Amino acid sequence: MKVRKKRKITFVTASVYALLLLGAGSWVSIFILEKASLSTLFSQQNFMYSSKFFKGLLGIGEENPAFLNLDSWKTAIDLTFDTLKMSVMATGFATIAALLTVVPAARNVANGSITLAKKWHGWISFGIIRSIYIFSRAVPELVWAMMIIFIFKPGILPGAIALALHNFGILGKLCAEVIEDLDSRPVRNLASSGAGRLQILLYGVLPAALPRFLTYILYRWEVIMRTTIVVGFVGAGGLGQQFKLSMSFFHYTDLTLLLLCYLVLVFAADYISEKARFFIK
Repeated sequence: MKVRKKRKITFVTASVYALLLLGAGSWVSIFILEKASLSTLFSQQNFMYSSKFFKGLLGIGEENPAFLNLDSWKTAIDLTFDTLKMSVMATGFATIAALLTVVPAARNVANGSITLAKKWHGWISFGIIRSIYIFSRAVPELVWAMMIIFIFKPGILPGAIALALHNFGILGKLCAEVIEDLDSRPVRNLASSGAGRLQILLYGVLPAALPRFLTYILYRWEVIMRTTIVVGFVGAGGLGQQFKLSMSFFHYTDLTLLLLCYLVLVFAADYISEKARFFIK
């Protein structure tokens, strides 16, 4: 008689079950406890408001839509370049700060397993920098921007700093994990040959980690480009600030023009990132 072995529940299986239960509980809470109804989304009033809004975006009934006006295009293109500058500045600030702090933030550097040189302050530096990473990315870009606006006057610089502060923590964590996943044998060979810590970093760590560093930096640049419109809502300049003003004054065709410029900008950033990743590989 064969004895059937009890099937062990793995972490992945338990996570899937927990996710399904959480999803089911959420829908039960929405429809039973909160007594929500999807029929309210398709009411006659909502249909009237949405119809009016989309007609306004298309310029129906307006004599001089913004997307057919040359002066409006000039203003929108200037704002597009401001948004591009903001995203490049934010990516540059975040990248510089992350690269300056990423080595002590790697676990295998802190314990000395990759450099064969265990220092007493390794874990202290690791804990401090990782805590800064957590704090940096825990505060959303919009909150950073709202606080920085009180220090600087409205413009693209506060927006760039706010985006950089949030993405610094994300880039630092990602790049530190790249160093933790590196093959330690080349680095150990350098260390055993008498190479110093700077030489190990320049000739052992960076050449192996740089392609993935660049991949993460380009990916975050794409994300920053999409987030510039959010920080613009609190006066950080660019397309986002004008978008908020146009919404406040119900200039719907201005919204259409700004969205077109924003889509072109995002598609261009995505295209550049894809080409850059191809050459990196």
